[in-house]
Amino acid sequence: MLPIVFHPDYSIPLPAGHRFPMPKFVRLFERLQELNLARRETLFTPEPAPRAWLETVHDPAYVTAILEQRLSRQAERILGLPLSPMLARRSQAAVAGTLLAARLALDHRIACNTAGGSHHAYRDFGSGYCVFNDVAVAATMLLDEGSVRRVLVIDLDVHQGDGTAAILASDPRAWTFSIHCRQNFPVHKQQSDLDVSLDKGADDDCYMATLEAVLPALLARLRPDLAFYVAGVDPHVEDRLGRLALSDAGLRRRDRFVIESCLRQGIPLAGTLGGGYATDMRSLAARHAILFEEAAMAVR
Repeated sequence: MLPIVFHPDYSIPLPAGHRFPMPKFVRLFERLQELNLARRETLFTPEPAPRAWLETVHDPAYVTAILEQRLSRQAERILGLPLSPMLARRSQAAVAGTLLAARLALDHRIACNTAGGSHHAYRDFGSGYCVFNDVAVAATMLLDEGSVRRVLVIDLDVHQGDGTAAILASDPRAWTFSIHCRQNFPVHKQQSDLDVSLDKGADDDCYMATLEAVLPALLARLRPDLAFYVAGVDPHVEDRLGRLALSDAGLRRRDRFVIESCLRQGIPLAGTLGGGYATDMRSLAARHAILFEEAAMAVR
């Protein structure tokens, strides 16, 4: 089976007209039910992450500001989401969901969280709709407790995983790899262990040629005990914030290649949702569901 992590708090109300497509999380869950992937025996629900987990990588003052709704107006603008107790709980659930998916991946080879991939969250501030950096928290906790000795973050969101790169930069046990659009947010990029910048308009073939040239050799060289996959669908040609030109078929080729490359080398994979921005929630959810479809095929 494919273990799927889901929490009802992944979707919360936002002000009318807000740019972040919060309804996609509900639509994704419905899509997974339609595909018969979200079943009682495959679903796992995390308990929201406690403060101590968040403080493994985040500044305690920042954690307090989120949990107690004390963020300044300027910091809230940079975050891009209206602060509320519901947002805090949602963010705690997403962190716990990625950690749970990672633990399940170690047992089942692959598992996916229906949220997460909040890679713009830094140690002491949130950015780009990202409150807490779930991948950085999960990776650090597993490394510190000795469950794994080395992890790799494969970030294929259209935007560079700047927060993750910054948080994990000083930890030699964690390696960050990002393929992203050069002419896109964030303006000031961080230094991942390996960055590949694509020019706007890059299509399926260009993208896959790049990924195929890098990932298998990287996995063979690093031999991580676990890989985190930030499977953003915003490289899609119709994404409002993307600027690349992948098709649905291209996203499927990408996800299949990442999954097969990891599993072929015996590396467990924890998938997270990452970004995706569209007005048509059904189409957007279908794109996010590709990760789960390909993961389910890989474990059959």
